Amino acid sequence: MRLVFDRGTLLFDDLTDLPAGVDICQIAGVLWDERVGGYRAPARLCYAIVSELRRRGVRIGEQPCPSLTPPSGFRPLQLRPYQEAALAAWRQSARRGLVVLPTGSGKTRIALGAIASTRTPCLCLVPTRALVDQWTSALAAVWDGPIGQFGDGVRVLGPVTMATFASAYRHMARIGDKFGLLIVDEAHHFGQGGRDETLEMSIAPLRLGLTATPPAPGPAARRLASLIGPLVFERTIADLAGRYLAPLERITWRLTLDPDERREHDALWETYRQARRAFEGNHLGGSWEDFLHQAARTDDGRRGIAAWRRARRILAFPRRKREALALLLRHHRTQRTLVFVADNETAYRVAREHLVMPLTCDIGRAERQAVLDRFRAGTLRALVSAQVLNEGLDVPDAEVGIVVAGRMGSREHVQRVGRLLRPGEGKRALVYELVVEQSSEVRQAERRWESLAVRERSAA
Repeated sequence: MRLVFDRGTLLFDDLTDLPAGVDICQIAGVLWDERVGGYRAPARLCYAIVSELRRRGVRIGEQPCPSLTPPSGFRPLQLRPYQEAALAAWRQSARRGLVVLPTGSGKTRIALGAIASTRTPCLCLVPTRALVDQWTSALAAVWDGPIGQFGDGVRVLGPVTMATFASAYRHMARIGDKFGLLIVDEAHHFGQGGRDETLEMSIAPLRLGLTATPPAPGPAARRLASLIGPLVFERTIADLAGRYLAPLERITWRLTLDPDERREHDALWETYRQARRAFEGNHLGGSWEDFLHQAARTDDGRRGIAAWRRARRILAFPRRKREALALLLRHHRTQRTLVFVADNETAYRVAREHLVMPLTCDIGRAERQAVLDRFRAGTLRALVSAQVLNEGLDVPDAEVGIVVAGRMGSREHVQRVGRLLRPGEGKRALVYELVVEQSSEVRQAERRWESLAVRERSAA
């Protein structure tokens, strides 16, 4: 029998000499493809299928194997104890699995350790072009070999290749048989459909996923485990803060709405609650997504969603938050400060009012890097962002974070807090969270911090 890599799948060929009783379609993942009159399976199952066929006595004449030269000659890599433990746990799990560590704890170094120890061609997947550059720089610091890249118009294969999620999705049909190790940074982006095919189309038997915010137990977590492997190692901010990460202190500042803001917010919230109650009366246990889908079909539902959005905009940057932010920026004017807001509109508003540099999706890569360089050098003391600073971007040391508002819950919050935790001599990270009393923000703030056992103070 021959197994051929065909556009991200395995194509079974030459089935004329199978042992008696062997039925190919009984092997997990194998399906009949009427278009070619043959059996196919996802490329990710390549080694599992070969092992099963051999167990059943089938002789394999040809199978896909990584075709690039394995990388070698890595310089010694120093790892912290928990990084060593994560790498050991991954090895013990047959070199397949998910490592969960906070932002700033050095997940990339664990990946470099995996590349150096396995010495097989490796494809590293990252969400953005900026992260391709960061990973390339980190690899070049410990290895002098050629580094491939897919993304930003570049399509070069190397023993270790960096690719954005988008580029890998477009090109995996022709490069999916080149690598034996697949590393996925910010792995929580997978497991929910979308571009999961990217991971399905690689034959790589060795897989390492890295994230600070794994999916909650459920379908997405199970799907991610099938694509990358089980969760093999996890440490939280509370586990590492104070020794390997900067000590973290949280200050919750509870604020009130002005009377006119309160009246408008409460009226809008009641409109939303009426629509939500109507939905729950007919859809017991329905999810938020179910509510949005159903609400879009009725006038009352659409009014409810519109009211919910307007109420959230009021909470995002009311007058008291504006005043509190101004006070905090003055108080910490000598410290490097990151301001996190809910949307780009608010980011630009803060930028205009306080002459703070905004970092948004509208800022090009060259300008963004220049801004971060100035922030690192101390000539810029504050940055404001809605989402660009949330994930992946290597932000120079910052000491103060001001969370004005958010949109994406606990995952976003963990990423934001992680921007402040890179250790430094005598450094203590300080996070302010501005919360409107008698609103949904109070409980949301409590939920976001439940997993972070950090010292908290309240500000009146």
